[in-house]
Amino acid sequence: MNKRHRIIILSAPSGSGKTTIAHTILNDEKFNCSFSVSATNRTPRANEENGVHYYFYSENEFSELIKKNAFVEWEEVYNNQFYGTLKSEVERLLTHGKNILF
Repeated sequence: MNKRHRIIILSAPSGSGKTTIAHTILNDEKFNCSFSVSATNRTPRANEENGVHYYFYSENEFSELIKKNAFVEWEEVYNNQFYGTLKSEVERLLTHGKNILF
């Protein structure tokens, strides 16, 4: 029997409590959730780790991933600054039997 997995999207204005809700969901085992790590071509901040906070790529690498149709979705948020959700990230979480929190 196939188990259905859920995709959960938190969307609200800045300062509305998304992070608090996300931590509550991720820390409660009954939700069986993992957070989807997004990809970007921006420079990592001092406290950010590749594969933990974001998957960091150069602008050329990100463009190649777009050409290869590697994203579920992507967007140029600022001039030459891209963010997106890798298909491989979604597949990784589903393979591990997780619901996915965006």
